[in-house]
Order: sequence, then structure tokens, then C-alpha cells
Amino acid sequence: MLGLNKLFTRSGAAAAVEFSGGPPAPEAPFVAVGDIHGRDDLLARLLAKLDADAPGLPLVFVGDYVDRGEASAAVLWRLKALCAEGRATCLRGNHEEMMLDFAGGKYPRWLAFGGLQTLASFGIGAEVSETGGPGLEAAQAALAELLEAEGLLAWLKGLPRYWQSGNVAVTHAGADPARPLNAQKTALTMGHPEFFSTPRTDGNWIVHGHYIRDTPEVHPGRIAIDTGAYATGQLTAVVIAHDRPPRFIKA
Repeated sequence: MLGLNKLFTRSGAAAAVEFSGGPPAPEAPFVAVGDIHGRDDLLARLLAKLDADAPGLPLVFVGDYVDRGEASAAVLWRLKALCAEGRATCLRGNHEEMMLDFAGGKYPRWLAFGGLQTLASFGIGAEVSETGGPGLEAAQAALAELLEAEGLLAWLKGLPRYWQSGNVAVTHAGADPARPLNAQKTALTMGHPEFFSTPRTDGNWIVHGHYIRDTPEVHPGRIAIDTGAYATGQLTAVVIAHDRPPRFIKA
């Protein structure tokens, strides 16, 4: 146990101050999966590895399932099915929020952040560019209709912003270290400027995506698992269990 405490309180040279909490201690082992961004091929491969290497463990996905990769629609259908089967919990990422805004009639920025690829994965938006274009309103209406017809719209709107077991919480983009998780919204999906420099005082660990890393990282009080799947071809999961160091599994 002393070895674990040393690992979890001293690892991460970038940490500005000591983390006052103990090692990660979830109520039961679970797996968290990093940002997928339309890479259904990597998701299928990772799920097969998890079936072999971490069978039966609950799956928690950190968000950003859509955009940039070429198969966002397939990712959403696969994840929705996993949730319906009771095998997974899917959290909301900022890219899901942007897509929902677009489907609700708010246009611009999403298209330049991978929205065009997502539209294409649903077979729509051929006349739309990153700045809009004559097919913009038609693409918005078509996306909203498709999401509704597939049962995805209500599912996406209902995605929670965090999940917690014991002293380990999973969010998309970290959290405001000064506020309880249940009192936050925007910081959980968009991040907070003090997340990396200020430790939480409640002893909770945060497992997160959003910030791309060359390799997954363990620092005092936080574990980063976004390895840029859409660009690097590497999707990362982490197995979290009481009294054991985090174990990373990659596809």
C-alpha cells in the first residue's frame, strides 16, 4: 500500500502541488474509454480487447463520440446499443453539445470542428462547407430528423456530464477544482483554467479526456486518457480498481 501511495501522490512532474487524497478507490472496478471522434473501427477493436482483458467490467465513455473521424453515426449507434444493454454509461462531451446545438438550429462553429464529417456519416450535408453554404438549413433539418428517427436525439440530450464510483469521477474535460461536481456543467464538458494547477480538496480523482496526450497520463488526482484517436489511430481505455495502479489498454 505504501508503494501505491507513493505512486499516486508523487507521479507527474507537472503537478504544481501535492494531492491530498489517497489512491483511486472505486466501489468496484470499471473501465473508462477516451475520446472516440468517429473512429468506429478503433472502438470495435478496443471493445474486443476489453472483452478479453477486462471481461464484464462496467464501461464509462468520456464523451466526444462524433466529429473528425469518418464514422460518427456508427459510433453513436454502437454506444447507444451498449447503454441499452446496461453494459455502458456514456457521458456528454463538448462535441455532442455542438452537434445538438446544430440540430436545434444554431449553426456555425460546429462545422469547422468536424461537423462536416459527422453530417457525411449520416449521408447528408454534401452542399455544406465549414462556413455554411446554401444547403445549411436543409442539413440542419435533416440531421434533426435523422437523430429523432433513430432515437438518438433524446439519448444524446439525456447524457450525464459525470459519473462517480468511490473517490473516482469520470468527466469529459476535467472540472472546476473549487466546486462540487454536481454543481457544475460547462467546466465538465469544456474544461476549467485551474484544473491542471489546483488540486481538489475533496480527495476525488478525475478521469478525463478532451486534452490530447501522446500517451495516457497519471498525475496526482487526475488521469488523462484522450490519445487523439481520430489523428493517431490510438484509442485508449483505463481499468481502475481499488488498491491497484491504473492499467491502460489501447486499440
